[in-house]
Amino acid sequence: MNCAVLSDQFSTSSHHFYAGKVYLVGAGPGDPGLLTLKAKVLLEHADVVIYDALVSPAILAMINPQAEQINAGKRRGRHSLPQEETTQLLIEKAKTHAVVVRLKGGDPFVFGRGGEEMEDLIHAGVSVEVVPGITSGIAAPAYAGIPLTHRRYSSSVTFVTGHESVGKYRPQVNWQAIAHASETIVVYMGIHNLGYIVEQLTTAGLSSETPVALVRWGTRPEQETLLGTLATIVEQAISNQFEAPAIVVVGEVVNLHTLLSQAEIAQCI
Repeated sequence: MNCAVLSDQFSTSSHHFYAGKVYLVGAGPGDPGLLTLKAKVLLEHADVVIYDALVSPAILAMINPQAEQINAGKRRGRHSLPQEETTQLLIEKAKTHAVVVRLKGGDPFVFGRGGEEMEDLIHAGVSVEVVPGITSGIAAPAYAGIPLTHRRYSSSVTFVTGHESVGKYRPQVNWQAIAHASETIVVYMGIHNLGYIVEQLTTAGLSSETPVALVRWGTRPEQETLLGTLATIVEQAISNQFEAPAIVVVGEVVNLHTLLSQAEIAQCI
C-alpha cells in the first residue's frame, strides 16, 4: 500500500489539496559517504529542506542551492522550532512545493520522532515517504572498531534512549529488564543521564567491570572514543569533558575496540 492510499485512508482533512510530497529522509550519522543514493538525489532536487541540528555540514552542502533551507535544530533543551511548528511548517510547504524534504540525523524512525511526524502529516492529508538512513547506534560503534554482535561475545543487541520525553506512554525505561535482555546495550542520548544509567544497570546486576565505550560525533572527522567500565566511565566522562552527542555502548564487545581499530589503522598505512 503506498503513502497516497494511506493518506486517503487515515486523513482527517482529506479535502485539502497539496501540490507536493514530504520525504522524511535519514541523513545518516554524519559521514556524507554513508548517505543513501535516494537521499542524495532528493537533496539535489528538493524545493524545501527542513533539517535538524545533527545533520553534518558536509551533507547540508549537497542540498540544491536553489532550495529553501530551514533549521529546525533540535538538541537537548535547545529547539529552533517546537515540534508542532515543524510539523505545521511541513504541511504549509507541501501546499506550494513539489519536493519537501524533512532531513533528520541518523534514521527518522530510530529515536528521531519520524513516526510522530508521519502520523501528523497523514492525518493532515499530506503524501509522505520515508527514506531510511544509517542510524548512529550502528555506525558510530562500527567506526570505533566495536562490533555490536560477535559469536564469542554477543548474540543480541538492545537499543534504548537515555533521554525520555515528558508525557510518554510509560514513565521510564525498564533498565532492570534491559540489563538482562541482551549482551550488548546501545544507548542513544545517554551522556546527560550517564550516572543514572550506570547506577540502574549495576543495580540490575551487571558487573561494575562491564566494558563501556562512549563514541562522540561518530563517523565524523572529529569522532572521539572514550573507553572504561561501569565503575569508571562516569568519572572519565567528567574529567575528559566528554559531552553530547554521543553513543554509549555497554558489553564485552567493547573490548574488541583496541584490536579492530588498530587493524583499520594498519590497513591505511
